[in-house]
Order: sequence, then structure tokens, then C-alpha cells
Amino acid sequence: MSATSDDGGALPASVGVAIVGSGFSGLAMAIALLKAGRRDFVVLERADAIGGTWRDNTYPGCACDVPSHLYSFSFAPAPRWSRAFAPQPEIRAYLERCTDTFGVRPFVRFGRAVVEAAFDEASARWTLRTNRGETLTATAVVAGLGGLSNPTLPKIAGASTFAGEQFHSARWNHAYDLRGKRVAVVGTGASAIQFVPAIAPQVAALHLFQRTPPWVLGRPDRAYGARARRWLGASTLLRKAYRAAIYARYEARALGFVGDPRLMSLVAWFGRRAIARAIADPALRAAVTPTYVPGCKRILMSNEWYPTLARPNVEVVTEAIDRIEPHAVVTKDGVAREVDAILWATGFAVQAPLGSLRVRGREGADLGEAWKTGAETYLGITTAGFPNLFFLMGPNTGLGHNSMVYMIESQVRYVMDCLTWQREHGAAFVDVRRDAQQAFVGEMARRLDRAVWASGCTSWYLSEAGRNTTLWPGFTFEYRARTRRFDPARFEVRRAPGAGASAHAALG
Repeated sequence: MSATSDDGGALPASVGVAIVGSGFSGLAMAIALLKAGRRDFVVLERADAIGGTWRDNTYPGCACDVPSHLYSFSFAPAPRWSRAFAPQPEIRAYLERCTDTFGVRPFVRFGRAVVEAAFDEASARWTLRTNRGETLTATAVVAGLGGLSNPTLPKIAGASTFAGEQFHSARWNHAYDLRGKRVAVVGTGASAIQFVPAIAPQVAALHLFQRTPPWVLGRPDRAYGARARRWLGASTLLRKAYRAAIYARYEARALGFVGDPRLMSLVAWFGRRAIARAIADPALRAAVTPTYVPGCKRILMSNEWYPTLARPNVEVVTEAIDRIEPHAVVTKDGVAREVDAILWATGFAVQAPLGSLRVRGREGADLGEAWKTGAETYLGITTAGFPNLFFLMGPNTGLGHNSMVYMIESQVRYVMDCLTWQREHGAAFVDVRRDAQQAFVGEMARRLDRAVWASGCTSWYLSEAGRNTTLWPGFTFEYRARTRRFDPARFEVRRAPGAGASAHAALG
């Protein structure tokens, strides 16, 4: 069926490529298709605007922890960033500009959450169903779902009985005035690191409930002056050299993550020095000093975190939460802290990347079931039994040291090469061979077992079974080299009718 609306127009009945999501990944894919002269695609966005995580996260202090000139498309430089680490509104505005500059907006359909995608082997096409009951078919599906798109809340007794205000950091309620309020913040991850220093001066009391302290390093942020912005805008060579220098500096960090974790002792020294300089109280120092190897959990960057924890109106609570009452948060030791608001800084369902989307592949295989004990893919992009389904920012492609935009561009180029190959060779679909997938999964497991993320902590990088299905255990330039060209030898190829080949052909 086709429906007309004021949020992007009619949903086409059939397309060559259906892109799910309009964050960095979805936009990069759409732009690549347009550059290749293809207009047979649609971008399905569940929200009413583009931007992904940079649309959803609007909490005070929200900013990127990768330098602005690297956290942007290589083909769309933005020389006039205001700061070395761009704040959220600038990144969202950048994505909006890219959407219009490259002509993507006419292909976006807003308010369309894909709830089901099913592959029909006879027709070699995917059928997608949206939350509105609309359907469309596509030859290929590119999922730019994003790992940080579905907020998660802990299961704490009594949470639903709380009489005050409560919301997740990714669903910030800007209409609620925090000034003079008693606030509980649950979690000390990347979002809390940014919004706690922003709100602490406004509130009467802030109780920070910490399960495990993070390693926090200083962020070398600075404002760009008019002269720097002018030079970077005027010289393509200077801009490229500046970006390359940032990339090289950050890429070197992989040596500590996957090379020799002992190198992280220097990170620990800097972290402890930052704590010692900002916090005088020995008990508080001990409470916020991690006992695990830096990098095992995500290393965070802030210049205000430790000074904020030392404020007289801020309390760091290390006792576990027992329950929530209508007007208080009660810890296991029986202490009840009366609060007016609870702010959940509890992260995202990274280990459930599909969210509520149900995906069914060949012979009705359910992807959620296939990934129940951990996602398995080839190169983080394709998964066996689900032909012509491509993931961007998929399993085992996350980073702890560099810009995800670099990885996204590598993946988009690989998908484009695959789609081009299919057209040139008359292929109806390609499906990664299980042996190729298992070899990749095994390689990831072996390499990750030697990396810092396996050094003994518990983190959102790991599944319930203890598998790291999140991160790439190497240099980003290695990943780019491995995704430079689509290799049909690792795929089962179904020829299109009339292509002059057998119905099934395993190329190798």
C-alpha cells in the first residue's frame, strides 16, 4: 500500500534500496547512492527529523568526544566548527546541512518506524512493514540503526511509583526546571560525565549513584578563533593535513587497546593525577578511582567531572540502590535520600541492536533468535541467511579510540561495491557463506581475548554470555583495507532469471 502524508510524501511501493535510519550511517549511504546516480531508494526514519543520536541526545553539555574535524564526513568538510570538540547542536546542524546539500531530503520518509522486514527467496526481495501498517519491497536493505538509539532503564523496585519527575538522558525533559531541586542521577557513563557538571551549579542537591567509577581524562577542547576558521576554510590542503594529523594521533591509541594493554598504565597515571588535583577528600578520591585497567570500560573525557564531584552540593553514592519510593531513592544500607527528580544516565541497549524490529530471512529464520547469544556477522556488515541485508555500525565495528565516521565510510563503500557487483553480474542477491562468517567470528574472539576489553571488568561492550560483539579489535586502517572491495568468493550468489547462470552458484 502507499500512503500520502506531510512528513515526506508517499511511501513508494517498491525501491532498489531501503535505508533504515537517518543518522550518520543512513545519510552516508543515501549520499553514496546519489553520487552513483541512483535514485531508487528511500530512507525510513522513525522520528520527525534526521540526525540519529545527535537528534535524540539534547541534554545539557552534550558534545562529541572525538575532534570535530574528524567526526565529520571526509567528503563534506566543515571548516567553521566553533570548537575542537563540537557541541550537539552544531553536529545536528551539520547533518541537516548535509541532508540538503546532497539532496537527500526528498528521499526521507519521517515517522516511519520499520517494525518488520521479511525476505522472500522466490522473488529475491525484502518486504518491510512500518508502524503505520504500510509496506514496501526492496532488493536490498541497509540498516543504519545505531548502537546508541534505544535507551535502557534498570529494573529497580518501585521505579514506577516515584511521584517526582524522571527521564532518561536521551529523552531530556527541557520543560522541567531543575533549579533548586534535589536530584538523583543514576549512572556515571558518557552522558552523565557531560550533563552532571552542567546541572550541578543549578540544583540544591545532587546524589550521584555510581556502580563503577569510570576512567576520566582531560579533554583538550578549545574554541577556534576567526583566523583558524578562515584558514581551514580557505585551504583544502591545510584542512586535509589537519584532519590527517588528528586521525594519526587518535589511531595511535589503538596500541594500548589491542597492542599491549600494559601501555594503559600511563593512562591510569594521568587519571589518578586528575583525581588528586581536583579532590582533596581521601574517601571521595578512593570512591572515584577505578580499580580496573583503563580502556576495559569506555574511557571518558571531561575537564569538569572531578571538580564537580568535589562540590558541596554533590554526593557520590557507591551503595547499590535497593528500591525507589514515591519521594526517595533507598539504598541497600537502608538510607533514604529524598529527591524531586531522577535522571537516568543508564545507557542504551547495545546488545539488542534490532530493538523491536523483527527480521526474517531465508526459510523464515528469525535474526533476533539467531543473535540471541550474541550477534554474528561477516565484517560487521552481512550475516548468513539474510541476503542483501547490510548493517552499518554493525557488530564488532565499534571503536574505543577513533572516529566512527571513518568506519561508516568504509562500510558504505563496501556496500556500494557489493551492489554494483550484483548489477554488473546479474545477481538477484548475495548471502555470506556461513564458513566465511564463522571464520570472521572466530578471528574476532581470538583477537578480543588479547585486548584490554577482556582484562576483567564488566561493561556494555560484553553480552550476557561475556562475548564482546561490539568492538573492532584493531586499527581502523586495517578495517578499511579489508572492506575496500566486495569479495564474491565469500558469498553464495543467486543469479537473476535470464542472467545465463545456474539458479545457485557458489563462487570461490
